[in-house]
Amino acid sequence: MQVEKTAFARKGTMIETRHNGKQALPEPTLRRLPWYLAYVKMLDALHVEHVSSTQIAKKLNVDASQIAKDLSFLNIKGKTRIGYEVRSLVKELTDFLGFKHRHNAFMIGTGSLGSALMRDVNLVQYGLNIVAGFDVEPSLVGTKVGEIPIYDIAELGERQRALGVTIAVLAVPVEHAQEVTDRAVQSGIKAIWNFTPYRIKVPNGVVLENTSIYAHLAVMYNRIDAGLYNTQTH
Repeated sequence: MQVEKTAFARKGTMIETRHNGKQALPEPTLRRLPWYLAYVKMLDALHVEHVSSTQIAKKLNVDASQIAKDLSFLNIKGKTRIGYEVRSLVKELTDFLGFKHRHNAFMIGTGSLGSALMRDVNLVQYGLNIVAGFDVEPSLVGTKVGEIPIYDIAELGERQRALGVTIAVLAVPVEHAQEVTDRAVQSGIKAIWNFTPYRIKVPNGVVLENTSIYAHLAVMYNRIDAGLYNTQTH
């Protein structure tokens, strides 16, 4: 994918503009947008029509100016004394984040964590649809988690070609993380959501998102030991 970088005038922020004209936002902004969406969806369910950045800020502990700045990246602007229209904000955020579109994915590693993710119905609500699992354990191959079949990892390339899946969720033992990543990339996978604590490497053209629950545990334990009970990590 051809990516063009253009300077953005706010504090030297760099924004990438892709060939299709859609911006790749700064990562901190992208990580905050789902918080805003979750909150305004709650408001929409309560039939609240408008919300201000100040109201959102109080609930989410994010500066109101930061919220306004984040939403401005999406060309979303509130009205003076009225704020943002809640229903419109829900739609704009959902559309931009890609949650309304279904993204099929493979689960590689179907042990306790992998099978839990396969059972998580909330992932579908956010657009991620796990259609198959892969493992090397003979007792798991040929079984199902719910309605999702589990195949031998050797079938990964064949299944990718048949289903056209380009996203893989990785939850394998750490000693196999890079090996399995290489196999996934060779099979045609273009994006990997890595749940292992291993810092895997991927070639250019492959999207990698690391979500190490163990790293977050380490930070939490350290903050507790240091007595920093009011510290928030993002």
